[in-house]
Amino acid sequence: MPATNDFAIVIPARYQSSRFPGKPLADIHGKPMIQHVWEKCQQAIGPEHVFVATDDDRIAKACQHFGAATLMTDSNCLTGTDRVAQAAQQLDYEFIVNVQGDEPMLDPADILAVAQAFRQAGGAVINAMAAINNEDEYWSRNVPKVANTAGRLQYMSRAAIPANKAGTFVKAWKQVCIYCFTPGQLASFAAATEKGPIEQIEDIEILRFLDMGIDVHMVELHSSSIAVDTPEDLQRVINAIPC
Repeated sequence: MPATNDFAIVIPARYQSSRFPGKPLADIHGKPMIQHVWEKCQQAIGPEHVFVATDDDRIAKACQHFGAATLMTDSNCLTGTDRVAQAAQQLDYEFIVNVQGDEPMLDPADILAVAQAFRQAGGAVINAMAAINNEDEYWSRNVPKVANTAGRLQYMSRAAIPANKAGTFVKAWKQVCIYCFTPGQLASFAAATEKGPIEQIEDIEILRFLDMGIDVHMVELHSSSIAVDTPEDLQRVINAIPC
């Protein structure tokens, strides 16, 4: 597919989430969550450059209903990024922005900011983060926390990091699930037949790049969204999004 833009957005979406089955189709004010994410993405670069990557006919049918292009992928993808890698093989763009399908409150401007950071970083893998202002998020095992120095990812964990001796919350950052990769970086990532050692323990896919010895640059965003990992998160989003 020829590109008229230097990047495409691919939204990975699977039905069989272990913590929240059917999550992409969860209703938020009369629309499935995947539609809310797609609408934010197409506000950034237009619908012709936004694709939903899925292995599930129910998700594909819902996307068809609201006009999103879908790319079908295998059901055995290890992670969302593996799914994006498969989808990228069907596209022709300089780089791919991966926006997770559980970020219905993301700011379209943040997508463009991360894409611009990718251009300026000379092609390094890019991920986004935001300051944690809610102590509950700091202690939550559902929220990946970021340890970075000068914008370079050192580690990411579901544990409360960085931590002090007193065991109190001071300052921390959380991952925002917007990523940038070249097709080659995605191919290298997806060439693995199993998750990396650290990735396997933490269940955070960006850690595979660290396992592979590939640097990840972090971009700090000043807005913060609510990622939906559980039904409780969904209710928080429903309460936060205007009807």
